[in-house]
Amino acid sequence: MANFPLNNYKLLPALISILQTRNLTESARELNVTQSAISKTLTQIRSAFHDPIVIREGNQFVLTVKGQALKKQLPMLMQTLDNLYQPSVMDPSQCQRKFTLASSDYVAQAILPSICSELICDAPNTSVEYQLWHKDKLTELASMSLDLVSTITDTVPENLHGKSLGEDQLVMICRAEHPLCYSNNLSINDYINAQHVLISGGGDKDSSVDLALAELGEQRRVFASVPFFQSAIELLLKTNTLLTTPLHIAADFAQQNDLRIMQLPFDLKAQQYYLLWHAKHHQDPEHTWFRELCYPLLKNHLQYTKTQGMKLLHTYK
Repeated sequence: MANFPLNNYKLLPALISILQTRNLTESARELNVTQSAISKTLTQIRSAFHDPIVIREGNQFVLTVKGQALKKQLPMLMQTLDNLYQPSVMDPSQCQRKFTLASSDYVAQAILPSICSELICDAPNTSVEYQLWHKDKLTELASMSLDLVSTITDTVPENLHGKSLGEDQLVMICRAEHPLCYSNNLSINDYINAQHVLISGGGDKDSSVDLALAELGEQRRVFASVPFFQSAIELLLKTNTLLTTPLHIAADFAQQNDLRIMQLPFDLKAQQYYLLWHAKHHQDPEHTWFRELCYPLLKNHLQYTKTQGMKLLHTYK
């Protein structure tokens, strides 16, 4: 990009869109321009970089090697340029940014209200957008308009920064009348033959269970799959079903409802929780302020509810 003329930097937002969508119609819609305008812009981009960038194959475009490199590098570069215009000192009362946070629906229900309470008190001109998260999207974070992600992961990609929130174990939760509550020696067969509730909104809660069972040549019976925790809890209260979920979440709901927590009849490694952000945001003063606001609220909630869960687990197992 050393020979990229300064007056052509206005082409970069269009280039980023084309690299991400690989579809001129979608990019034109995203940028609110005509199809002919985006085609003309692509011609200018190709001339500026001396490379086709995208090549048509059928109804789609594929990226050239140069295009692939630009797709990886440009989001961070553009954020770095934007950061040059940010104030060097963050004044929350003057901040007008929309912060974007992604995690599970449980975090939206249990922790987001506390985050918003502090935001509206300290930075009343800010706003928040919350998105449901799936851990498989970590590799795509560079091209997503997200500030923070709270998720489970075993490894943190090199292009991300993050702080550990702690770890937790998976447990079973069910209503007090469930027959398995009266078992003194719960077996794997008891577990796989029970009727299970899965939560489809966000894939980082119990997916390791199915991988572990598959290694044993087993598979559990899924009675219902629902998108949100609250709907799963209502199902548990009305049916003899099981929900496999992290201990801290089980504890939160068990303290509010007549539910019991039990250990799994097989071993799984603890799940590691992180608050993550892309490297392009790391030096941004507003982003730094927001993540330092969110981090203790997320960490403290995890630690407190997990401690409560240990007490309930020992009581009801």
